[in-house]
Amino acid sequence: MSTRILSVITAMVLTLCAASASAQQLTLGQISAYLNQLQTAQGGFTQINADGTLSTGQIYIKRPGRIRFEYNAPSDSLVLASGGQLAIFDARSNTGPERYPLNQTPLSIILQQNVDLGREDMVTNVVSDGTTTTVTAQDPDNPNYGSIQMVFTANPVELRQWIVTDEFGTETTVILNDLISGSSIRDILFNIRAETRNRAG
Repeated sequence: MSTRILSVITAMVLTLCAASASAQQLTLGQISAYLNQLQTAQGGFTQINADGTLSTGQIYIKRPGRIRFEYNAPSDSLVLASGGQLAIFDARSNTGPERYPLNQTPLSIILQQNVDLGREDMVTNVVSDGTTTTVTAQDPDNPNYGSIQMVFTANPVELRQWIVTDEFGTETTVILNDLISGSSIRDILFNIRAETRNRAG
């Protein structure tokens, strides 16, 4: 593992510890309530890819069903979820985005209209280290779609990180930086058709 990746992980751990020195294990009800009241949010993110490389960028969330990842250079890629679809825009391609049904990806778990982590067979693991509570969840009707492992701190409850494991077992870690909730976010940021036209023009 490179020194750069180790430094990012170390900084993340220190941040979590400093923010939640007196945290306790959160219940699934508390986490579900937090996600359901999280209507909009934006901030920075650091992504650790399956091959060990790092990507950074800005994230925008507008629940239900919408999320936007703007990747910084040199990637300059974009991932959008809206209208029940997940679209991946590759800056090196001029053929339009790759599209997938959002409900076939683990991200749909936190973007759905009503998050209920108490649903039977949705949560497969819950652990707490006294600082964070980590919840692993899947679509109980389609566990083959993969899972999402979410890390929360308490006082106040905040989502700090997630690890998505796709249907092939590939893991992608997203560390959230200074996520601000309740901000006004324009709907056009999640318009896949508009983004496709802009990039084609």
